[in-house]
Amino acid sequence: MLPLKIIRLKHFCHPRPMACDFLLDQLGSCSTEDEIFDVVGKNKAKLSVKHVGHAINLLWQFQKERPQMLRAIDFIRKHPQFMVLRVLAENKIDLMDDETLVDMLYNALRLNVESHDSMVQQLMVEAWGRIERFSMATLSKFAVCLTDQHMYHSPIMGEITDIVSRKLGFIQDARILSSLMLSVSAMISPRLRNCLIEKAEFLMDTSDSSEFNTSRRIAQFLRNTKFSYRPLLEKCNQIFLQNIKCLDADNISIILGVYQSLHFNNCDFRLAAKWRLTELLNTHADPASFVRLFAALGPLSGPEVRERLESATLLMVEEFSPSQTLAVIETMDEMECRNVQLIQKIALTLHKQLDLYKPVDIARITQALLSLRCQNPELCAELRRLLVSYLHRSVVPYEVSMLTRVLSLLPSLRIDHLILARIDAVLAQCNLSDLNALAIAITKWVRIGSSYQSGTSAVHMKLLQRLNECGLERLQKADRMDLLLEELKYISGEWFEEVLAEETMATFERLICQMTGSNVPEFALFLAKTNCLHSGLLDQIASVTLEHINKIHYTAIYAVLLPFTILNYDPPQAEEFFESCIQRIRPYLNLCDPHLLVLFAYSLALAGYFPEDIIKTIFRVDFLAKLDSQLDTLPSALNMRIRLRLMELNRAACLECPEFQTPWFHDRYCQQLLNKGNISLSPLQQQIQEILGQLLGGSIYAKASVFTPYYYFIDFECVLDKHQKPLPFVDQSTMLLSKKEKMPWEPDNKFIGEKQLPPGAQRVVVEFLDSKAFCKNSHHIKGETVMKKRHLEILGYHVVQIPHFEWNSMELSTKDAWVEYLKQKIFAEES
Repeated sequence: MLPLKIIRLKHFCHPRPMACDFLLDQLGSCSTEDEIFDVVGKNKAKLSVKHVGHAINLLWQFQKERPQMLRAIDFIRKHPQFMVLRVLAENKIDLMDDETLVDMLYNALRLNVESHDSMVQQLMVEAWGRIERFSMATLSKFAVCLTDQHMYHSPIMGEITDIVSRKLGFIQDARILSSLMLSVSAMISPRLRNCLIEKAEFLMDTSDSSEFNTSRRIAQFLRNTKFSYRPLLEKCNQIFLQNIKCLDADNISIILGVYQSLHFNNCDFRLAAKWRLTELLNTHADPASFVRLFAALGPLSGPEVRERLESATLLMVEEFSPSQTLAVIETMDEMECRNVQLIQKIALTLHKQLDLYKPVDIARITQALLSLRCQNPELCAELRRLLVSYLHRSVVPYEVSMLTRVLSLLPSLRIDHLILARIDAVLAQCNLSDLNALAIAITKWVRIGSSYQSGTSAVHMKLLQRLNECGLERLQKADRMDLLLEELKYISGEWFEEVLAEETMATFERLICQMTGSNVPEFALFLAKTNCLHSGLLDQIASVTLEHINKIHYTAIYAVLLPFTILNYDPPQAEEFFESCIQRIRPYLNLCDPHLLVLFAYSLALAGYFPEDIIKTIFRVDFLAKLDSQLDTLPSALNMRIRLRLMELNRAACLECPEFQTPWFHDRYCQQLLNKGNISLSPLQQQIQEILGQLLGGSIYAKASVFTPYYYFIDFECVLDKHQKPLPFVDQSTMLLSKKEKMPWEPDNKFIGEKQLPPGAQRVVVEFLDSKAFCKNSHHIKGETVMKKRHLEILGYHVVQIPHFEWNSMELSTKDAWVEYLKQKIFAEES
C-alpha cells in the first residue's frame, strides 16, 4: 500500500493535464464567439497560456471565415471576457514560447486591438527581445504585425531586414519568403533586393508555389521597390491565370494596381480578370465588396456592363464610407464616366463627407470631379476652401506640390501670401517631380494676371526663379542615374523644356557610365519623350543594348528602339543594333501582348525594317481577333493610339513590302477618322496657297488639303507635265463636286489611283513642316515625316518639304522671296 502522501501527490499531478485537455476540448467544440466567452467566463482561474492563445486564435478564425460585412470584431473587442483574455495574455507573456507569443500578437491586431494597448505593447517588447532566435516562419509573422502597425521604417523592421539578409539561404518556403519580402520592402538596399528576387525565382522554379497569395505578395514587393523585373512578374502572372477562378475582386484589384504601377500590361490577365469579375457581378451586395468590384471591373468593361455598374452604384451611393466614395469617383474618372445623374449624386455624398478626408484625398477628389466636369459650384467652393486651409498648414513637400497643382486647376483663384510662403519653405526639399508640379501652377497664376492681385507679379516671378534654381541645383548634385530617372518619369511640359532640359542632358552625359542593361529601356523611353536628339546618349544606348541584349527583357525592346525610330537616328553599327533587337523579340512573338507587338513593328517600320515573320504574325486573323479583345479593356486614349498604329503599319506593309501580300483593310477606319475631322486651312497655309497660285499661274493649278491613296493627308498638290508646266485641276474639281456625297477634299480613289496622267507628267506634293516634324533641339527631321515622304514617293509623288524655319526666316520676308523659294523647291529639285 502506498503512503497517503504519495497517493495525494499523484492525485495532484495527473488530473490537471486531464482538466487542461478538457478545457481545450471545450474551446475546440465552440462554434460561436458567445460560446468561447462562456467557457472563458466560467474558467478564468484555470486558463493557461495555451488556453488563452487558443481562445484568441479561435475568435479570429471565426471572423476570417466570414464575409467582411458579417464579421463581429466590434462585438468581440468590447466584450468583458475579451478584456479578461487580454489581461491574462499580458500577465503570462513570460510563459509563452516564441510561436505562441507572435500568434497572440498577430491575432490581437487582426481583432483590431489598438497598437497603444498595453497587451500589444508588452507583446511587441518581448518579441523584439527574442527576435534573433525566431524561426523564419515566426519572424515572417512578426514582420506582418509590424506592417499592420505601419512600422515600415522602424528600428525593429531594420533588425528584421538585417536578419533576412544574413539568413536568406535558410529560407526554403516561398510563402515565408514572399511575406518577408513585402514586409521589409521599404528598408532594403538594391543588393538585397536583387538577392531576394533571385531567391524568389529559385523557389518558384523548384517548389510548389502555386498558392496565388505568395505570387501576389511578390508582385507587391516589386511595386513597392519600383523595380519592374519582368521574368518574375511573368511567373507570378502565370500563377494568377492558373488560379483566376479563385481570385476575388479585392485580389484582382490589387494585382491590376500593381501591374499599372509597374507598367506591366498583360493582355491574358486583363481578359481573364474581366471574365472573372463579370462572373462575380451579381454576388456583391454590400457596399464594401461592391466598391472593390466596381474599382476593378469598371475600367475593363464594355458599355453594357458599365451601365449595370453605374445603375447599381446609384442605388447604394449613400451607403458608401468616405474611402469607398473616393474609390468610386476615381474609378469613374478612369472610366471617363459621363453619367450626369451618378456624378451629381456622388458629388452630393462627397459634400457631406469632406471633413473626414485627409489633405491628399481632397486633392484627389478635386481632380476627379474636374475631370468628370462636375457642375456643383458649392462643392467646388468648399473644396477650394479646404485646399487653401490645408496648404496653410502643410509641411510635407509632396503634399504641398499636389495641393498647389490641384488648386491651380480651379477657377477664380486668389492666392494669398501664406500659400506662397508655404511653397517657398518646401522648395529646397522637393524632388524634380514636385518642382515640376509647382512650376506649372505658379506659371499659370502668373499668366492669368498674378491671381487678380496687383503687386504680386514680382513675388510670383521671384518664387519661380528660386524654383528654377532649386531644380538646376538638384540636377547638378544628382549622382545616381536610376534615382534621377525615377524623378523624371512623369515630368513634361514647358518648365522642363525651357529650364531643365539642357542641364538634364548634361547630367546624364556626366552619369553615362551608370547606364546598364537594367536601366537602358527606361532611359531610352525618357529620351524619346523629350523629342531631343543627343547622339552621344543614343550611341551609348545602342552600345549598352548590343552588349547586354540577352539581359534586356523582350518586352522592353520596344522602349529601347523608340528614340532611334522616332528621332530618325542611326547609331554606329545600326544594322547590327536593329537586327539584335529583332532577334531578341523573335522567339516570343506568340507570348507578346498584341498591342506591344503592333507598337514594336510600327517602330521598326519607321526605320524601314519589316521582318516578314513579325508582319505576318500581326496580320493573321487570330492575332487581330486577340488584339481586338484586348483593346476593349484598355483606356480609350491607348485604345485609339493602338488602332491608329495598326492602320499605319498596315499602310507601310502594303506600300513597302507588296511581296508579303498584306491586305489593306483600313478603308472604313480611315473614313471614320475623316468624318470626325474638321479640315480647314490655317492662315499660313492660305498664304502658301496664294503664293503657289501666283507661281503656277492661278489657283486652279494647286489643290489644297488633299487625301492620297491609303489616306495620307497632304497640304498641297500640283501636277507638272513633261515640260515642267503646271496642269489645271478643273476636271478633277468638277468631277468631285458633281458627287453630292463627297467634299472636294475627300479621297476619290478611282481618280487619284487609276486615272492616267499625261506621259511624262509628275504629281508634286508641297508639305509645310512645322516644329513637330523636327527634333526640339535641332533641325533634324523625325521618323514619321521621313516615312511619309518615303511612302508618297512610292505612290508616285515628287515631295517638296518646306521647313518652318526656312519659310519664316529673315531671308524670306517678302512675297517675291517666297515665290522664288517655292520656284526653286518645285522646279529646280524636280529637274
